[in-house]
Amino acid sequence: KDNDHRILGQQMDLFSFSEVAPGMVFYHNNGLIIYNELVNYWREEHRKAGYQEISTPQILDQKLWQISGHWEKYKENIFLTKYEDRQFAVKPMNCPGGMMIYKNKPKSYKDLPLRVGELGIVHRQELSGVLAGLFRVIKFTQDDAHIFCTEEQLETEIANIIKLIDIFYKKFNVEFDHVELSTRPEKRMGDEKTWDLAESTLENVLKKRKMKYKLNPGDGVFYGPKIDFHVKDSLGRTWQCSTIQLDFQMPERFELEYTDKDDSKKRPIMLHRVIYGSIERFMGILLEHLNGRLPTWLSPVQVKILSFTDKNIKAVEKLYEELKTNGI
Repeated sequence: KDNDHRILGQQMDLFSFSEVAPGMVFYHNNGLIIYNELVNYWREEHRKAGYQEISTPQILDQKLWQISGHWEKYKENIFLTKYEDRQFAVKPMNCPGGMMIYKNKPKSYKDLPLRVGELGIVHRQELSGVLAGLFRVIKFTQDDAHIFCTEEQLETEIANIIKLIDIFYKKFNVEFDHVELSTRPEKRMGDEKTWDLAESTLENVLKKRKMKYKLNPGDGVFYGPKIDFHVKDSLGRTWQCSTIQLDFQMPERFELEYTDKDDSKKRPIMLHRVIYGSIERFMGILLEHLNGRLPTWLSPVQVKILSFTDKNIKAVEKLYEELKTNGI
């Protein structure tokens, strides 16, 4: 198809793939310009919304993944490696690294809500048969953020994430198709009372904002229920990109604490969320949605200068340098 992002990627000299690294993108200069502009926009909007940005290691000790529950629930999708007789995992998610940063220093109720973002590179083992251009890859960048807050702050923080998601999709002229509320799966951590509270909190926010949503029973993640946002592209296809996950379990498992007003120790509640989802996948969706005709701010080639006669070449070179100096 004309608008297949893999064909557009070749025509526009954006990226390529190779058998030496299945499911991993080789970004050419033009493709990296688009990637970096998506990242720059993400940083700008998150700074305005009060997020701090962090970066955590890509390879972490097995112990960390045992605490988080990923070792038990997700091990077959994790790349493993050894170092000095210790088993390490190449991270498939960013959350455990974020926990280590939270735990590094004592926290007070005055530090909450704490909004921490990470453009984290993750690797997940996928069967080669399901790999598909930028849509299904092994290595990708998740625009993750983790919000640590109190129960009283929870609904406001979820509403603020929804507002931020709205800002992003308006910028790219992509419409929401529908929203899904996914509830407790069969394999899960935590007690029923906590799941009841988590599910009802997400539902309350959707109802207060008068958002229509579909119930998706049993499709939550093992540590909490979630809201998924499905967007519609110019071909009428729907894609699940943004998600908000409510998590009471990880703070418990990692023994996260904050000191409350009365000097008692309490557990923060955690929200996991992505907006692009995966920068690679989002780029693929955007290329097909716009048929490669990206807005000027995102385009790797913003201007072309034509010289009709040889005597204009010096003027053209001067103009070229001037545009380059001004960030074009």
